[in-house]
Amino acid sequence: MPRPIVLATHNAHKVAEFQAIVARVRPDLVVTGYDGPEPVEDGVTFAANALIKARTAAAHTGLPALADDSGIRVDVLGGAPGVFSAYWAGHRKDDAANRALLLDQLSDIRDPNRAAQFVSVIALVQPSGREHTVEGIWPGRLATAERGTGGFGYDPIFVPDGQPAATERTVGEWDAREKNAHSHRARAFERLAPLLSAL
Repeated sequence: MPRPIVLATHNAHKVAEFQAIVARVRPDLVVTGYDGPEPVEDGVTFAANALIKARTAAAHTGLPALADDSGIRVDVLGGAPGVFSAYWAGHRKDDAANRALLLDQLSDIRDPNRAAQFVSVIALVQPSGREHTVEGIWPGRLATAERGTGGFGYDPIFVPDGQPAATERTVGEWDAREKNAHSHRARAFERLAPLLSAL
């Protein structure tokens, strides 16, 4: 019988992404969305915020809980926006405004100085109190303009490494299946999967 695991987010995009990622590795687990209270994410690292969210969801539901805290780090900005990625342009949590500000900040910066990484830290908190965190990093660089309408967040301006130069695309130009196989969240979950054997 499928076993539920709650994902500590109210973001429908993340729920769908995690459902696809988890199904590839652990088809016996069913990722469900979280409808409980929104915790205050006052950590200063991805790991701290992921644990805050997962602990809240596990306590509220009584189920094992996953939480992802993720963002983009830009080398020339000293790793910013980092943990502040979702609110880079202000507290409205506006993806389009965040992308526009970041592109503007790098408008005079040329390759190879546009290097960036998507980072995801996934926390697993079990009702017993056991906790784990793992990190996934997806290297790439920032495009000079938005391309594509797929994905969410910074996807339309992030160009992953490893693509043929003649056919390079932003993640906004990838389909969901391709993204879910290669993303920072997929990389983190691959590292987490062995820890789920006890569920």
